[in-house]
Amino acid sequence: MATMNISLPDSLKADVDSRISEGGYGTGSEYVRDLIRRDLDRQALRRLLLDGAASPLDTQPHEDWVESLKERVRTHAG
Repeated sequence: MATMNISLPDSLKADVDSRISEGGYGTGSEYVRDLIRRDLDRQALRRLLLDGAASPLDTQPHEDWVESLKERVRTHAG
């Protein structure tokens, strides 16, 4: 495992220490690793969403489904 040293302002160090003392993490390193993993997951999800939004629709939605969706919107809209 590689080592990386980082410098934090006192306020961020206090936040990390607070997370550790709350019991969610054993060390500052565990907390930072978790933040990095979450950021990587967020980036991967964003890529998937953007790819999905950019892809063409293969089929048209079934008319019954569209009508049922409209009815649900009407029912919940007020």
